[in-house]
Amino acid sequence: MAILQDLTLGQFIPADSPIHQLDPRTKLCSALILMIGLMWVKDLSVFPLILISLSGIIRLSCLPPHMILNNLRAFRWLLLITFIAHACFTPGQSLAIAGYTLPGLTQEGLVQGMIFTLRLITIMTIAAILMLTTAPLDVSDGLESLLKPLQRFGLPAHELAMMMVIALRFIPTLVEEAERLQKAQMARGADFTGNPIRRARRMTSLLIPLMLSAFKRAEDLAVAMEARCYRGGLGRTHYRNMAMTRNDYIAMSSVIGLLICCWLISFVTI
Repeated sequence: MAILQDLTLGQFIPADSPIHQLDPRTKLCSALILMIGLMWVKDLSVFPLILISLSGIIRLSCLPPHMILNNLRAFRWLLLITFIAHACFTPGQSLAIAGYTLPGLTQEGLVQGMIFTLRLITIMTIAAILMLTTAPLDVSDGLESLLKPLQRFGLPAHELAMMMVIALRFIPTLVEEAERLQKAQMARGADFTGNPIRRARRMTSLLIPLMLSAFKRAEDLAVAMEARCYRGGLGRTHYRNMAMTRNDYIAMSSVIGLLICCWLISFVTI
C-alpha cells in the first residue's frame, strides 16, 4: 500500500501562505487553464520555464517538496509506460548510438515520450498543489460558484460540486482502510511481497472487504446528512462569502502571462 500512501488527492495542509489565501475560484480556474494549456505544448524547450514556475509556486505555498515528489512516485509506472510506449511506437528515424541502431526506438519517439511524460508530471503537480492548498469545503464552494451559471440549463451545480468533493475527501479514508485491512491479513499470515504481478494478484483479496467498507461509510454519511435535514442547495446559505482580491487578479494574470511566454518560446524555437 506504499503507492496509495503517497497520493495527495483529498488531502489538505493548512498554512498561512499566499497560495492558501487565494480565492478557491482563482485556484480552480488557474489550474484548469494551465492544464488545458499544457495539452497544446509540443516543444521540450517550454518545460524548463513551466517547471521553474511550479517550483516557485510550491515555495510560495509553503508545501513540503517531498509530498509533491511522493505523489509523482505513486504514478511512476504510468510515467514509465507512457515514455516507453511513445519511444517504441512513434514512427520516425531509427536511433543510433555509437554506430549501432537500436531496434524499435526512434528519435521522434524519444522526443514525444519526454513531452508526454513531462506533460503528465506537470499536470499531476498542479493537481497536487491545488488539493494541498485548498480546503475541501472551499473546493465545493468554488465549484458551485463556477457551475452556477449552468443551473439555468438544468445542471444541479450544488449537488455536482458536493459529489466531487465527497469523492475526493473519501480517497484518504479508503487508503487508511486499505492499509488497515492489509495489516490485518498480514497478521493472519498473508504475504504481500514479491514481484509486482504477484503483489497485484494478492491485493485482490482486499477488494471485497474494501468495497463493503466503502458502502458502509457511504450509508453512514447519507444517514448523517439526512439527520441534519440536508436537502441539496435549495435555500442554502454560506458562512463565508467569496470575494476576489488584488492577489487573485495578480495570480490569474501571472498564469496567462506564463502561457503567453510558453507560446512565444515555442514560436521562436520552430
